[in-house]
Amino acid sequence: MAGHSQFKNIMHRKGRQDAMRSKLFSKLAREITVSAKLGLPDPTMNARLRAAIQAARAENMPKDNIERAIKKAAGADGENYEEIRYEGYAPGGVAVIIEALTDNRNRTASEVRSYFTKAGGSLAETGAVSFMFDRVGVIEFDAKVGSEDAVMEAAIEAGADDVSSSEDGHRIVTSLETLRDVQKELEARFGEPRKAALTWLPQNTIGVDDEAGEKILKLMDSLEDNDDVQTVYSNAEFSDTLLAKLS
Repeated sequence: MAGHSQFKNIMHRKGRQDAMRSKLFSKLAREITVSAKLGLPDPTMNARLRAAIQAARAENMPKDNIERAIKKAAGADGENYEEIRYEGYAPGGVAVIIEALTDNRNRTASEVRSYFTKAGGSLAETGAVSFMFDRVGVIEFDAKVGSEDAVMEAAIEAGADDVSSSEDGHRIVTSLETLRDVQKELEARFGEPRKAALTWLPQNTIGVDDEAGEKILKLMDSLEDNDDVQTVYSNAEFSDTLLAKLS
Protein backbone atom coordinates (compact mmCIF):
# COMPACT_ATOMS: atom_id res chain seq x y z
CA MET A 1 0.00 0.00 0.00
CA ALA A 2 1.48 3.30 -1.05
CA GLY A 3 1.47 6.59 0.82
CA HIS A 4 0.62 9.88 -0.85
CA SER A 5 2.86 12.94 -0.90
CA GLN A 6 -0.25 15.11 -0.68
CA PHE A 7 -0.65 13.95 2.91
CA LYS A 8 2.79 15.30 3.77
CA ASN A 9 1.97 18.60 2.11
CA ILE A 10 -1.20 18.93 4.17
CA MET A 11 0.64 18.15 7.41
CA HIS A 12 3.22 20.87 6.68
CA ARG A 13 0.53 23.44 6.09
CA LYS A 14 -1.51 22.45 9.13
CA GLY A 15 0.79 24.29 11.48
CA ARG A 16 0.08 27.55 9.71
CA GLN A 17 -3.50 27.48 10.97
CA ASP A 18 -2.37 28.25 14.52
CA ALA A 19 -2.51 31.99 13.81
CA MET A 20 -6.13 31.58 12.74
CA ARG A 21 -7.40 29.69 15.81
CA SER A 22 -10.42 31.89 16.43
CA LYS A 23 -11.52 31.62 12.81
CA LEU A 24 -10.85 27.88 12.87
CA PHE A 25 -13.03 27.41 15.95
CA SER A 26 -15.82 29.30 14.20
CA LYS A 27 -15.64 26.98 11.20
CA LEU A 28 -15.53 23.88 13.38
CA ALA A 29 -18.56 25.11 15.32
CA ARG A 30 -20.44 25.75 12.08
CA GLU A 31 -19.79 22.18 10.92
CA ILE A 32 -20.94 20.82 14.29
CA THR A 33 -24.15 22.86 14.14
CA VAL A 34 -24.94 21.83 10.57
CA SER A 35 -24.17 18.18 11.32
CA ALA A 36 -26.42 18.21 14.38
CA LYS A 37 -29.21 19.91 12.43
CA LEU A 38 -29.05 17.44 9.53
CA GLY A 39 -29.19 14.40 11.82
CA LEU A 40 -29.63 13.55 15.48
CA PRO A 41 -27.78 15.71 18.04
CA ASP A 42 -26.26 12.51 19.46
CA PRO A 43 -22.75 11.79 18.05
CA THR A 44 -23.16 8.06 18.69
CA MET A 45 -26.09 8.05 16.27
CA ASN A 46 -24.79 10.70 13.85
CA ALA A 47 -21.52 9.81 12.10
CA ARG A 48 -21.02 13.26 10.60
CA LEU A 49 -21.52 14.96 13.97
CA ARG A 50 -19.10 12.51 15.57
CA ALA A 51 -16.47 13.36 12.95
CA ALA A 52 -17.06 17.09 13.46
CA ILE A 53 -16.60 16.75 17.21
CA GLN A 54 -13.44 14.71 16.74
CA ALA A 55 -12.04 17.40 14.44
CA ALA A 56 -12.84 20.04 17.07
CA ARG A 57 -11.16 18.03 19.82
CA ALA A 58 -8.08 17.55 17.66
CA GLU A 59 -7.76 21.35 17.52
CA ASN A 60 -8.29 21.63 21.31
CA MET A 61 -11.62 23.37 20.93
CA PRO A 62 -13.13 23.90 24.42
CA LYS A 63 -15.88 21.46 25.43
CA ASP A 64 -18.26 24.37 26.15
CA ASN A 65 -17.86 25.60 22.57
CA ILE A 66 -18.69 22.15 21.22
CA GLU A 67 -21.79 21.78 23.40
CA ARG A 68 -22.95 25.29 22.51
CA ALA A 69 -22.63 24.52 18.78
CA ILE A 70 -24.74 21.37 19.18
CA LYS A 71 -27.45 23.22 21.13
CA LYS A 72 -27.49 25.95 18.49
CA ALA A 73 -28.80 23.42 15.97
CA ALA A 74 -32.04 23.10 17.94
CA GLY A 75 -32.58 26.86 18.16
CA ALA A 76 -35.33 28.31 16.00
CA ASP A 77 -33.27 31.42 15.37
CA GLY A 78 -30.19 29.53 14.20
CA GLU A 79 -28.66 30.31 10.84
CA ASN A 80 -29.48 28.10 7.89
CA TYR A 81 -26.31 27.18 6.04
CA GLU A 82 -26.20 25.74 2.55
CA GLU A 83 -23.52 23.24 1.56
CA ILE A 84 -21.84 24.20 -1.72
CA ARG A 85 -18.85 22.76 -3.58
CA TYR A 86 -16.79 24.98 -5.87
CA GLU A 87 -14.22 23.75 -8.35
CA GLY A 88 -11.55 25.57 -10.30
CA TYR A 89 -8.07 25.71 -11.75
CA ALA A 90 -5.12 27.35 -10.02
CA PRO A 91 -1.92 28.46 -11.82
CA GLY A 92 -0.15 25.58 -13.55
CA GLY A 93 -3.41 23.80 -14.31
CA VAL A 94 -3.71 22.56 -10.72
CA ALA A 95 -7.20 21.39 -9.77
CA VAL A 96 -8.83 22.83 -6.65
CA ILE A 97 -11.97 21.77 -4.79
CA ILE A 98 -13.57 24.02 -2.18
CA GLU A 99 -16.29 22.97 0.26
CA ALA A 100 -18.30 25.77 1.84
CA LEU A 101 -21.13 26.30 4.31
CA THR A 102 -22.80 29.61 3.57
CA ASP A 103 -25.91 31.61 4.38
CA ASN A 104 -25.43 33.69 1.22
CA ARG A 105 -24.64 31.73 -1.93
CA ASN A 106 -24.11 34.82 -4.11
CA ARG A 107 -21.65 36.43 -1.70
CA THR A 108 -19.56 33.29 -1.35
CA ALA A 109 -19.48 32.57 -5.08
CA SER A 110 -18.38 36.13 -5.82
CA GLU A 111 -15.61 36.02 -3.23
CA VAL A 112 -14.33 32.60 -4.32
CA ARG A 113 -14.28 33.71 -7.96
CA SER A 114 -12.33 36.85 -7.06
CA TYR A 115 -9.63 34.78 -5.30
CA PHE A 116 -9.13 32.65 -8.40
CA THR A 117 -9.02 35.68 -10.69
CA LYS A 118 -6.43 37.48 -8.55
CA ALA A 119 -4.27 34.34 -8.46
CA GLY A 120 -4.34 33.91 -12.23
CA GLY A 121 -6.66 30.93 -12.08
CA SER A 122 -10.29 30.41 -12.95
CA LEU A 123 -13.43 29.15 -11.27
CA ALA A 124 -15.05 26.28 -13.20
CA GLU A 125 -18.39 24.49 -13.26
CA THR A 126 -19.17 21.88 -10.62
CA GLY A 127 -17.77 18.56 -11.84
CA ALA A 128 -15.04 20.16 -13.94
CA VAL A 129 -12.21 18.89 -11.73
CA SER A 130 -13.78 16.57 -9.15
CA PHE A 131 -13.49 13.64 -11.57
CA MET A 132 -9.73 13.84 -10.93
CA PHE A 133 -10.32 13.08 -7.26
CA ASP A 134 -11.78 10.15 -5.33
CA ARG A 135 -14.32 10.75 -2.59
CA VAL A 136 -12.99 8.60 0.24
CA GLY A 137 -12.93 8.24 3.98
CA VAL A 138 -9.79 9.01 5.98
CA ILE A 139 -8.94 8.02 9.54
CA GLU A 140 -5.90 9.39 11.36
CA PHE A 141 -4.20 8.18 14.53
CA ASP A 142 -1.20 9.50 16.43
CA ALA A 143 1.98 7.53 15.82
CA LYS A 144 2.08 6.37 19.45
CA VAL A 145 -1.05 4.17 19.17
CA GLY A 146 0.91 1.35 17.54
CA SER A 147 3.66 0.33 15.16
CA GLU A 148 3.37 0.72 11.41
CA ASP A 149 2.93 -3.05 11.01
CA ALA A 150 0.31 -3.29 13.76
CA VAL A 151 -1.79 -0.47 12.34
CA MET A 152 -1.48 -1.75 8.78
CA GLU A 153 -2.49 -5.28 9.78
CA ALA A 154 -5.49 -4.03 11.75
CA ALA A 155 -6.55 -1.66 8.97
CA ILE A 156 -6.38 -4.37 6.30
CA GLU A 157 -8.40 -6.75 8.47
CA ALA A 158 -10.99 -4.00 9.00
CA GLY A 159 -11.36 -3.49 5.25
CA ALA A 160 -9.29 -0.35 4.62
CA ASP A 161 -8.01 0.45 1.12
CA ASP A 162 -4.72 2.15 1.94
CA VAL A 163 -2.42 2.89 4.89
CA SER A 164 0.52 5.28 5.25
CA SER A 165 2.57 5.79 8.38
CA SER A 166 5.21 8.35 9.35
CA GLU A 167 6.46 10.13 12.44
CA ASP A 168 3.40 12.39 12.12
CA GLY A 169 1.05 9.45 12.58
CA HIS A 170 -0.97 6.82 10.76
CA ARG A 171 -3.41 7.63 7.95
CA ILE A 172 -5.94 5.04 6.82
CA VAL A 173 -7.98 5.46 3.64
CA THR A 174 -11.32 3.71 3.18
CA SER A 175 -14.08 3.69 0.62
CA LEU A 176 -17.00 6.04 1.05
CA GLU A 177 -19.20 3.15 2.15
CA THR A 178 -16.85 1.46 4.63
CA LEU A 179 -15.57 4.49 6.59
CA ARG A 180 -17.87 3.98 9.59
CA ASP A 181 -17.27 0.22 9.88
CA VAL A 182 -13.49 0.52 9.56
CA GLN A 183 -13.45 3.38 12.06
CA LYS A 184 -15.47 1.35 14.56
CA GLU A 185 -13.09 -1.63 14.37
CA LEU A 186 -9.95 0.49 14.64
CA GLU A 187 -11.37 2.49 17.54
CA ALA A 188 -11.93 -0.73 19.47
CA ARG A 189 -8.21 -1.48 19.12
CA PHE A 190 -6.47 1.90 19.17
CA GLY A 191 -8.97 4.25 20.80
CA GLU A 192 -10.58 7.35 19.32
CA PRO A 193 -8.78 8.66 16.21
CA ARG A 194 -7.71 12.26 15.94
CA LYS A 195 -9.66 12.50 12.69
CA ALA A 196 -12.28 10.49 10.81
CA ALA A 197 -13.97 12.18 7.88
CA LEU A 198 -14.76 12.15 4.18
CA THR A 199 -12.21 13.85 1.95
CA TRP A 200 -11.27 14.42 -1.69
CA LEU A 201 -8.14 12.46 -2.57
CA PRO A 202 -6.39 13.32 -5.86
CA GLN A 203 -5.93 10.35 -8.18
CA ASN A 204 -2.65 11.87 -9.35
CA THR A 205 -0.64 14.86 -8.18
CA ILE A 206 0.92 17.58 -10.33
CA GLY A 207 4.43 18.71 -9.47
CA VAL A 208 4.77 22.51 -9.56
CA ASP A 209 7.84 24.74 -9.49
CA ASP A 210 8.34 27.08 -6.54
CA GLU A 211 7.07 30.15 -8.38
CA ALA A 212 3.75 28.53 -9.26
CA GLY A 213 3.70 26.81 -5.88
CA GLU A 214 3.79 30.12 -4.03
CA LYS A 215 0.87 31.42 -6.09
CA ILE A 216 -1.15 28.26 -5.46
CA LEU A 217 -0.48 28.30 -1.72
CA LYS A 218 -1.41 31.98 -1.59
CA LEU A 219 -4.69 31.17 -3.36
CA MET A 220 -5.40 28.32 -0.96
CA ASP A 221 -4.62 30.53 2.03
CA SER A 222 -7.02 33.19 0.73
CA LEU A 223 -9.74 30.58 0.30
CA GLU A 224 -9.16 29.07 3.73
CA ASP A 225 -9.26 32.53 5.29
CA ASN A 226 -12.79 33.05 4.00
CA ASP A 227 -15.39 32.58 6.74
CA ASP A 228 -17.67 30.49 4.50
CA VAL A 229 -15.00 28.07 3.27
CA GLN A 230 -14.63 24.90 5.32
CA THR A 231 -12.02 22.87 3.42
CA VAL A 232 -9.78 23.26 0.37
CA TYR A 233 -8.21 20.43 -1.62
CA SER A 234 -5.78 20.43 -4.55
CA ASN A 235 -3.77 17.97 -6.61
CA ALA A 236 -0.61 20.09 -6.40
CA GLU A 237 2.64 18.57 -5.19
CA PHE A 238 4.93 21.20 -3.70
CA SER A 239 8.70 20.92 -3.37
CA ASP A 240 10.21 20.30 0.05
CA THR A 241 12.26 23.48 -0.30
CA LEU A 242 9.12 25.59 -0.75
CA LEU A 243 7.34 23.95 2.16
CA ALA A 244 10.40 24.44 4.36
CA LYS A 245 10.62 28.08 3.33
CA LEU A 246 6.98 28.77 4.22
CA SER A 247 6.73 26.66 7.38
